[in-house]
Amino acid sequence: MELRQLRYFVAVAEHGGFGRAAESLGIVQSAVSTQVRRLERQLGLVLFVRGARQTVLTAQGEALLPQARTVLEAAERTRTLAAELAGGSAGLLRLGPVRGPGERTNQLLHRLADDTGAFRVALRHVPAAERLRLLSDGQLDAAFVRGEAVAPPGVSLLEAWQDPLYATVPTGHPQAARPTLTLGELAELPLRLVERPANPPFHDLVTGLLDSAGGRRAPLGPRFAPLPETLAAIASAAAPSWTVFYEVTGLPDFPGITVRPLACPALTTWLAVPEGPPSPALRRLLAAIRSTRV
Repeated sequence: MELRQLRYFVAVAEHGGFGRAAESLGIVQSAVSTQVRRLERQLGLVLFVRGARQTVLTAQGEALLPQARTVLEAAERTRTLAAELAGGSAGLLRLGPVRGPGERTNQLLHRLADDTGAFRVALRHVPAAERLRLLSDGQLDAAFVRGEAVAPPGVSLLEAWQDPLYATVPTGHPQAARPTLTLGELAELPLRLVERPANPPFHDLVTGLLDSAGGRRAPLGPRFAPLPETLAAIASAAAPSWTVFYEVTGLPDFPGITVRPLACPALTTWLAVPEGPPSPALRRLLAAIRSTRV
């Protein structure tokens, strides 16, 4: 049984004759008659009473007609969805995001969404190494990774965005008067740095920058707590210290501390994707990234 046979059957039923059905379909009457007879033989049914002036449905034809229409409607929905999937206006994107919230990530998800709900994003929150493994195994369509990253075989890394680094010092410290700070200017102050297990890419980036800056590395200060607690400690501690961070939901406005841009390379976020031509869903993601870059 073919879809065109069902389409011809429905057309004959709706137009009351083979000639009128053929005209509506833009084909010859013999083609319609041949295909409807083949359908009847395949089903073992008589679908029409063929008269000289009129063709009418049999009881069996009346019973089959609603189901035939349902099948044709389902086929049309399938074709429409396939076209939307191919064009990227529908589908599912399995994405591995970087850890933590962020206005940029929220904007990205907002741009990927639509009012119809035809395009969905499934987030998989796992460590960076696991993200790359799932991508290699075909269980993710794309994944974000921060800092220095090594692409496994079959995976490409595309720069998604860069986050500048900021230093925070006590407002009364002489360095707070400078519009931009360098690592060398902060070398004497104890550094409150996030521990490596909590954020390996960021920790490695900062320690690498400190090592490459030359001279003596800034001494490690008291343990880094969540950023608001760390800023409060910097503002209230008797001995001055500093910390470094990248913007997540805006720069903090906290009494007793001063935030200044840090003159050093930014923290890069990469988009890991399978090698080869991008899928429609991936093209949609790439377009959303371009539109959210600042």
